[in-house]
Amino acid sequence: ARSRTVGELLAPTAPFDKKCGRENWTVAFAPDGSYLAWSQGHRVVKLVPWAQCLNNFLLHGTKNGPSAAGTRPPRHGAEGGQRSKPCEHVIDCGDIVWGLAFGSSVPEKQSRCVNIEWHRFKFGQDQLLLATGLNNGRIKIWDAYTGKLLLNLMDHTEVVRDLTFAPDGSLILVSASRDKTLRVWDLKDDGNMMKVLRGHPNWVYGCAFSPDSSILCSVGASKAVFLWDMDKYSMLRKLEGHHNDVVACEFSPDGALLATASYDTRVYLWDPDIGVILREFGHLFPPPTPIFAGGANDRWVRSVCFSHDGLHVASLADDRMVRFWRIDEEYPVQVAPLNNGLCCTFSTDGSVLAAGQDGSVYFWATPSHVSSLQHLCRMAIRRVMPTSQVKNLPIPCKVLEFLCYQI
Repeated sequence: ARSRTVGELLAPTAPFDKKCGRENWTVAFAPDGSYLAWSQGHRVVKLVPWAQCLNNFLLHGTKNGPSAAGTRPPRHGAEGGQRSKPCEHVIDCGDIVWGLAFGSSVPEKQSRCVNIEWHRFKFGQDQLLLATGLNNGRIKIWDAYTGKLLLNLMDHTEVVRDLTFAPDGSLILVSASRDKTLRVWDLKDDGNMMKVLRGHPNWVYGCAFSPDSSILCSVGASKAVFLWDMDKYSMLRKLEGHHNDVVACEFSPDGALLATASYDTRVYLWDPDIGVILREFGHLFPPPTPIFAGGANDRWVRSVCFSHDGLHVASLADDRMVRFWRIDEEYPVQVAPLNNGLCCTFSTDGSVLAAGQDGSVYFWATPSHVSSLQHLCRMAIRRVMPTSQVKNLPIPCKVLEFLCYQI
């Protein structure tokens, strides 16, 4: 089935613009759904109010970008409870932008932490930050409401390829770099670098937190997938199975699954607790043997992300297709065309998929599916119980298999 197009935000072009430098390597939604940000190429990051984007798509069709401000809930620290409207910003980061991430002092709903200490950021309460990873190894932290530069972090020696904030509201930022390291930053402590995670033998392409912020997954060249204990800052395990560079990763909303995308033309769904591959989504048929999967094959998978219902995964590959998969089916349930796509992510409410291409962003409606009561129960249980504990429950084998996503 063809996925329904929602809209597109097209980057302005000029006669002197060349394709080189215009790549859109990253697109991100704010945790509260107030903003959409993406790299337009040539050092520029664009922030737009997401609610206004949707209104413009509905009123004027699918083309062009917004210029007015949308609305969002009031800030907790705002005087007199006045409502704060997000404004559109164009940020010049000073170098090519590779990574983007929003961070908030308000814990995300997906977190399974119950008693979370509310941290207060020195630059203001209920802070919404935008982190940008640059080609020169620097990380710049911006106030998303004003577009002002707050911090400049400068410890990496190579390209900062990806960034991710802990979902628990602690404002802990992790950066992945081509210098083969991951670095952990405490933004509530003026951007103090807390730890350097070493172990990758080559470039680190991406990183992602588990919903409870206790585990970090990092992926990179040399087929590497690492899981890190973020309480002890130590390596938990290395996942082996891919046959080429692994370039993207994301946990499911309940933390029970991990999706990884690789140049070997495959997306794997892992059980991160025991390190087992549960399902393979192939983008080349028949699947290439390891020796061919290790080279150029016109089917490199560039990005992968989980929907918020926990039932769907989206992937983007070099064959000019965006695919929506159900976790319990072998073939895509919907597809959409996209040339030169490099990144994709779901909106905060999970209703829209955004994908970046040559400075522009395209949007598709997420496949609609009413989750079964069985699946909702599984999601609730897996938020608090890892596979090792589930397997010890005194319940029938079929129920155990379902709770362990052995589908």
